[in-house]
Amino acid sequence: MNKQYVDKSNVCIKNREINFKYDIIERFECGLELKGTEVKSVRDGMCNLKDSFALIRDNEVMLKNMHISPYEHGNIYNVNPVRDRRLLLHKNEILKMLNYIKQGGYTLVPSKVYTKGRWFKVELCICKGKKLYDKRETIKEKEAKKQISNIFKI
Repeated sequence: MNKQYVDKSNVCIKNREINFKYDIIERFECGLELKGTEVKSVRDGMCNLKDSFALIRDNEVMLKNMHISPYEHGNIYNVNPVRDRRLLLHKNEILKMLNYIKQGGYTLVPSKVYTKGRWFKVELCICKGKKLYDKRETIKEKEAKKQISNIFKI
């Protein structure tokens, strides 16, 4: 095994709001196409998935509103921090996502960015938005679990 490609940091950036705002139906692992110094910024953890989503256009999946901060030492090689980024998927996976979206009420939301070997991967979820009363219910469940764990700790 070539030690040059072993990643010690195992970068993982998560979208923490996804479980609160959406019901996750299905998850897909996608490759992420990055340019230039974006790779170094993501390795440093300077990436934000908040308010990001994916669209399917011309049989390609594009990730929108994902913010990757410019690399400090990159000067002229830095690109737009919120540019559209292409996600790499198999054709049958894209068609499966397209069928869900055509039904209506489903969206594509990234849940995390992580490394696998030397490649960056995005976990893309097919989600259905929660109603306000569902969000209240999840808050109540979290509080109940927290109280139970506090009781058993004592």
